[in-house]
Amino acid sequence: MRDTLIRMARVTGAVAKAGLWLAGVGLVLMTAFVFAQVVYRYVLGTSLFWAEPAAVMLMGWFIFLGAAVGVKEGYHLSFDVGLMVVPESWRPWFHSLSDLVVTAFGFGMAWYGWQLAARAASGVVPGLGISRLWDFAPVIAGGVLLMLFSVERILRRAAGLKTMRFGDMDDAADGEVDATATGAPARDMLQGDAPHRTVKE
Repeated sequence: MRDTLIRMARVTGAVAKAGLWLAGVGLVLMTAFVFAQVVYRYVLGTSLFWAEPAAVMLMGWFIFLGAAVGVKEGYHLSFDVGLMVVPESWRPWFHSLSDLVVTAFGFGMAWYGWQLAARAASGVVPGLGISRLWDFAPVIAGGVLLMLFSVERILRRAAGLKTMRFGDMDDAADGEVDATATGAPARDMLQGDAPHRTVKE
């Protein structure tokens, strides 16, 4: 199973990289469209009728793609205060529960996004002349990627493989800790009995 997941990580890593590039290109294009609209409206006294709907659609794409890639890379903020006071052996279960919630949320995005897209498909986006289905396509794509990346995290954890989380000291996910902390356990720090912690680079 471990070997299969390692091979799968190459595929999902390529998908995440493509999604991140698309999100980045979308952000740049949206900025360019908004800038062009401002110039046309306030300098040239006319308007680009397609700029605003195109910018809104691009914003949907880079938000939902970026959010999904954030799950894959473990970049989203997490509140781990409660995990500091539970036994270390419990923590993977709570991490997996969190990933299950994200999986369910992704399923809801894909399912209801598809229903919205089906109902709106006969309409046309003003200014672009394309089906309104494309307004909801980012929600569907983002939901599918959320499910894919969250399930991968659960399976990797079950197989004993590393899964990145926000604040991990292994930024490159290469197994090498970037900095080591010395000091008392978090439980002692919460009780106020621990000395100050030092960090060695």
